[in-house]
Amino acid sequence: MKRIDEHTRCEFHSRLIASLDLSKIGTRTDDELREEIRAAAVELCQQSDTLLSSADRDQLVNEVMDETFGLGPLEPLLHDPTISDILINGPQTVFVERRGRLEKTSVTFGSDEHLMQIIQRIVSRVGRRVDATSPMVDARLADGSRVNAIIAPLALDGALVSIRRFSANPLKAEDLIAKKSIAPDMVDFLAGCVKARQNMLISGGTGSGKTTLLNLLSGYIPNEERIATIEDAAELRLQQSHVVRMETRPPNVEGQGAVSCRELARNALRMRPDRLVIGESRGPEALDMLQAMNTGHDGSMTTLPANDTRDAISRLEMMVGMAGFDLPIWVIRRQIASAVHVVVQAARLMGGLRKVIKISEITGMEGENITMHDLFVFKQTGIDGNRCATGFFHSTGIRPHCLDRLEAMGVKLPVSMFERRTLMTC
Repeated sequence: MKRIDEHTRCEFHSRLIASLDLSKIGTRTDDELREEIRAAAVELCQQSDTLLSSADRDQLVNEVMDETFGLGPLEPLLHDPTISDILINGPQTVFVERRGRLEKTSVTFGSDEHLMQIIQRIVSRVGRRVDATSPMVDARLADGSRVNAIIAPLALDGALVSIRRFSANPLKAEDLIAKKSIAPDMVDFLAGCVKARQNMLISGGTGSGKTTLLNLLSGYIPNEERIATIEDAAELRLQQSHVVRMETRPPNVEGQGAVSCRELARNALRMRPDRLVIGESRGPEALDMLQAMNTGHDGSMTTLPANDTRDAISRLEMMVGMAGFDLPIWVIRRQIASAVHVVVQAARLMGGLRKVIKISEITGMEGENITMHDLFVFKQTGIDGNRCATGFFHSTGIRPHCLDRLEAMGVKLPVSMFERRTLMTC
């Protein structure tokens, strides 16, 4: 839908604000205030000399309400459930991703200043800041959607904003199976690992569905356990009744007051958690995560960016090395082999399809090298007429070493589940 021209909208907005009794705003609830302002906007629009059709008037009122209470031009996109990403490349260019494909929209902002107002509104709500001295920021919307913004002088053609939408209804295992993102046997095995308190890494590239998978797997944690979560921007939605949520904090204007993921991880271990869940490990906090896994906090989970399950272990070694301790590589590898049991690889394939393409088990050390084997794999065989990846899930025929532990914890999986065979064609 084409937006009303900026001059008309701004003039109408100014007249609406001037007509309000601002002294009464503090005495109204949000719903009452919305209804009062909408009624005033409709009346003002009807009295206006501007020649607008009934549909245009309704649109003008809605746009002004979005500017007053919401995020302006972004509101229609945020209410569209088919959109998974919103990408703003300056005030005049907005792309969205629908069903794995990017498309340009007709949405625009009135000016660079208008876009900056929206960015400031987003970041201020979660206690973050963005300005010329701190031109990059991570934030989140009220629904948990992740927001990243970069402004001038780093952004040359207007502010750049990316919004990773967070579904109001988190995907369940049945949804991923229906989308052919994972095979049922793979879900059963991962659910068993979570219930049996196996430590897990979820690796994958940007937009591959790591957080979605972490949310799904966390649903199998027993309700009576105490869980501590640590994130840069809170996205996880754990359904258990005993969850302690923590979020990192950037430095203030003076460059002071920052609280890192590593500091929160160290503090979380003093809070008697049964499990520790770190939204994403990207630095030295990986060492504290390993320490937690090796000191009684079995069943802990985290995600990290990597292209393969074996690459995930190499990246984990590198991140532990960033902690500042001069540890021999064999010590780091022994810590990893002892702490991590299962590595799950998520990937975004051609056509925007997201799949769990590999589940691997770490089996120990051989000399100074970590040994692991693949249990379930997705093999891509081609692309279809819509240029979407096609292939099949299959089990490799290897019996997991952790089956005995799962049975000891009351999780019984049939050995036939791991026989070499095709699980699902897609």
